[in-house]
Amino acid sequence: MAANTLRFYLDENLPVEIARQLQLRGIEAVTVRDLRRLGDSDPNHLLRATTMEMVLCTNDTDYIALAAAGQQHNGIVIGQQDVHYIGAWVRHLELMHAIYSPQEMRNHIEYL
Repeated sequence: MAANTLRFYLDENLPVEIARQLQLRGIEAVTVRDLRRLGDSDPNHLLRATTMEMVLCTNDTDYIALAAAGQQHNGIVIGQQDVHYIGAWVRHLELMHAIYSPQEMRNHIEYL
């Protein structure tokens, strides 16, 4: 993957199928299951995604509070459980991948 493309880190409350569908489209995406980090804390997930230079994707609004408290990140995408399903996530992340640079996502929160 080029250094100037978005890469996605999906926390444990999103279906792994989202990552699989993105990967089929040539978009780099990992899940906390892939990384064997199920049950880790939200601050650790956000720090890991940032260290890995990935945009964190979640349904968990606790990440908004972490960002508001000043935790730096490479972008957060927030959806709503029981409203945004796999197809909506895949379409939105695919579009983001096409139009945003990693620099544009730095410390940005995107709502699905």
